[in-house]
Amino acid sequence: MTTPPKSLTDHLLTRIHANGPITLSDYMAEALMHPTFGYYATRDPLGAAGDFTTAPEISQMFGELVGLSLAQAWLDQGQPTPFTLAELGPGRGTLMADILRATAGVPGFVNAAQVHFVETSPTLRAEQAKRVPSATWHDNITSLPDQPLFLVANEFFDALPIRQFHRDTGGWREVQVGAQNGILTAGLSAAAPIAMLDDRLDDTRTGDIVETCPALPAITAQISARIADNGGAALIIDYGDWHSLGDTLQALKDHAPTDPFDAPGTADITAHVDFEVIAQNAAPAKYSRVTPQGVFLERLGITQRAQTLATSLAGPALDAHIAAHRRLTHPEEMGSLFKVIALYPNGATPPAGLEA
Repeated sequence: MTTPPKSLTDHLLTRIHANGPITLSDYMAEALMHPTFGYYATRDPLGAAGDFTTAPEISQMFGELVGLSLAQAWLDQGQPTPFTLAELGPGRGTLMADILRATAGVPGFVNAAQVHFVETSPTLRAEQAKRVPSATWHDNITSLPDQPLFLVANEFFDALPIRQFHRDTGGWREVQVGAQNGILTAGLSAAAPIAMLDDRLDDTRTGDIVETCPALPAITAQISARIADNGGAALIIDYGDWHSLGDTLQALKDHAPTDPFDAPGTADITAHVDFEVIAQNAAPAKYSRVTPQGVFLERLGITQRAQTLATSLAGPALDAHIAAHRRLTHPEEMGSLFKVIALYPNGATPPAGLEA
């Protein structure tokens, strides 16, 4: 009788011993999503007691302005009723709760909205139900209703598993996870040509690192097709840039960097999002210019909103409020590292805060 593994490390060591090294993508998928030991399956990772803090947890202003941008897109497209108001990877449900509160003053919007969450973590689903009990949950995008789709994905794509390739004189060497003396270790495959990276031979040289995200093109294409067919808009907000180059794999535990290969399942593992790949898979919908988060929020009036909220604050509460505004918008904080891109139908205008 096979003894069940006591930890994700045990499970992975058994798998590697039986079948050989696994790709970084497979490793990330196990570390984050394993049903028993995976990071998201076993904990609420957010806030001071967790490992990281997302924009909606920093200030209500973030969700309010995202909601008003989506509501304006809904108005611009003729107020379709009913419509799907969806979020991918909704965390604790804080962002959606703020969206619904902020848009309650937009006549007809909340009544027409049917809230849907794409979330696989039982722990996070329970948290989301506390804040948005009216939501319907899905394991993936494919089961969302066939109707106009207004969607937000904040720090969703960065958690999708990646593959990582190092350029060598003989082609590309892929990062793989193996075992040495009972310890998980990262190594490189033998060098070989990789057809899907042929277009990167002109802009890379020996020693350069390129990352790919296997799931990103299909997810983007599914969102795009729904918006092109039925109307709507998608706001994708994440850290990253245009055109992948370099090692961006990182792990966070207790709000500090840690080794991604140490104690898998106990730390958040992410990588920067390549917004160029989102744009390349945006058809048949259109995509907006990639815009820094700080610029996006300033265009939507975050400073004026911050000033209004500040009038009722004093002392430490006011200091925290000012710090939150800076953290969301300042180029040295989240303002430049995080970017925003939108998908929207042909013939429509980009959501408020963004440009075509």
